[in-house]
Amino acid sequence: MTETQIEKKVLLENIIKGIEEVKGYDITILDFTKLDNTITDYFVICTGTTNTQVSAISESVERYIKTHLKERPWHVEGVDNKQWVLMDYVSTVVHIFQPEYREYYDLENLWGDVEITRIPDADEKNLKNEYSTIKNQA
Repeated sequence: MTETQIEKKVLLENIIKGIEEVKGYDITILDFTKLDNTITDYFVICTGTTNTQVSAISESVERYIKTHLKERPWHVEGVDNKQWVLMDYVSTVVHIFQPEYREYYDLENLWGDVEITRIPDADEKNLKNEYSTIKNQA
């Protein structure tokens, strides 16, 4: 079955929800859809601070996608060392890093011509909501 753009967006949204559910942070999406000859459409990159959190993020994403979309990753790597876990959903590849590995591999800067979208962390979203509430009350 060929995935439509809507299905790909729903997959992206559910991956992000799975990451946020266990406090994964610094979520970034690299959009390869406007480039020719790419092996995937999107990278979703996020950070977990410990082995335990990296493992929890990968489990949460897998559970979230399985529950809501009835899909499983095509391939998963890195679950043994939990420093960099890669989850391949074919159209979207999820990279879950510990901070020092994310900084070292610096995937966001390997392609100069991809569109990069940063998803605000939960704390940033809460701060914006509080600011909006205060601003509206003034």
